[in-house]
Amino acid sequence: MAQSDESIRLATLDDIPALRTLIEASVRTLSVGYLTPQQIDAELRYVINVDTRLIEDRTYYVAVTPSGRIVGAGGWGKRRALHGGDDYKALHQGSDELLDPAAEPARIRAMFTHPDFARRGIGRRVFETARAAAREAGFRSLVLTATMPGVPLYESLGFSPSRRYDDRLPDGATVPVVEMTRSID
Repeated sequence: MAQSDESIRLATLDDIPALRTLIEASVRTLSVGYLTPQQIDAELRYVINVDTRLIEDRTYYVAVTPSGRIVGAGGWGKRRALHGGDDYKALHQGSDELLDPAAEPARIRAMFTHPDFARRGIGRRVFETARAAAREAGFRSLVLTATMPGVPLYESLGFSPSRRYDDRLPDGATVPVVEMTRSID
């Protein structure tokens, strides 16, 4: 796998339209073979969308080509939410309380790569940027909720499954997910 020449930077609120496009392309293409078309639609409708809190907290990153195109994104959370964007958190009224870095794991959140740039090391580079920042903030471990397409990447990054379950969505669809953990080092 050759490393590409995308740069990694903090996401801004101005990136939201490009992030929406990236998320849609990533989920619709990279989930094929892991999820049914109905599960993909439900995930995009209810769970997977931009989480502006991550951007506001300055814990979300984008991978940008030399021409300025956003082709990857992901980050870490220092708040209670394990997954889901703004719409999901509004639906579930999840807590936005800050975590205790000494006692609780940072959350790896909202990792996406554009299908045209998949398997070039972008996800790994975004993850390493997020991991380093979470460690700098005092966290000692990491947790995430993975959809099936992400599990192979996270396993290659040293995560181990801790819990498997079905996320039940408002339209009745269920989507298999895996909670995964690892030490920050």
